[in-house]
Amino acid sequence: MSEVRKFDLEDRLIKFGVLIISLAESLENSITGKYIAGQLIRSGISPALNYGEAKSAESINDFVHKMKIALKELRETYISLRIIQAKPMTKKEDLLLQGLKEVNELISIFVKSIQTALKNKILK
Repeated sequence: MSEVRKFDLEDRLIKFGVLIISLAESLENSITGKYIAGQLIRSGISPALNYGEAKSAESINDFVHKMKIALKELRETYISLRIIQAKPMTKKEDLLLQGLKEVNELISIFVKSIQTALKNKILK
């Protein structure tokens, strides 16, 4: 009998942050590369930190607020990744594609989580 691993969003966000760090470190050493790397690191790690805060939210409103901040950061990360794709700045294309796939999935998860929290708030 195989053990089913529980879905852990926190672990997934941490792995995503590590992926983003690796990608940022692979960007070319130019003014633009350094700027995008800095932005990418800030926005790519922030969702894990904000999710950690959301898990300790004091109310549904607080939870939704922190989840929305994480969602905004994920969307910012997505745009940064699209810029890197449009103006190639890394030889690590595999990391870029993996990052784009994961950020899209995370955005979907956060949108759904926020909708569910708001629906549950209304039902209470």
